[in-house]
Amino acid sequence: MLGKPNRDRKTERRSETRREIVDAAWQVARDKGLAQVTLRDVADAVGMRPPSLYTHFASKNAIYDAMFGDAWTQYLEHTKTAEAGEPGTSRAAMRYYARVFFDFAVAFPARHQLMNLRTLPDFTPSPQAYAPSMAVMQDFVARMARHGVHRQDDIDLFVAIVSGMIDAQLANDPGGTRWSALLDRAIDMFADNVGITDERSRP
Repeated sequence: MLGKPNRDRKTERRSETRREIVDAAWQVARDKGLAQVTLRDVADAVGMRPPSLYTHFASKNAIYDAMFGDAWTQYLEHTKTAEAGEPGTSRAAMRYYARVFFDFAVAFPARHQLMNLRTLPDFTPSPQAYAPSMAVMQDFVARMARHGVHRQDDIDLFVAIVSGMIDAQLANDPGGTRWSALLDRAIDMFADNVGITDERSRP
């Protein structure tokens, strides 16, 4: 057909293979743990010999890098989907922000470890992989500003509260609700501290 751009099938196939490798690495991480991901296990999962992975990723850390960027991209897309359910008042909205992140994190502990903890001491995400996490934080800061929370130390405190609740849930009651049930209470304590009431509505 005239005017239709030619498809770069080689690039498409390469992208599909990289996606398959990343998905396989996530499955290994889910089954065995993040630190136990090996090139052999990933290669076996996609039907490759381990050396063949090097045509797509330079190292295991390169796979982790792709996983890091993928995880934060997943969350960025998740927040856009969740945005429709955001309450209109500030205190309720803050509970909602905390709940969306908490539930996303505890649903897949290995993903949370890669996103938010230094589980892999020799891994540092590349700027490209780190970009989606920055986009998430920028969006979060803008949302909090709409409710009158502007100070960096208040943002840091909110993040620390939610992160601590996630870690306590995963460490002490995996699959349960002990800390999940306390999340709204913790956010109410934060809202009290920064002077937020339910009377404040979004602009």
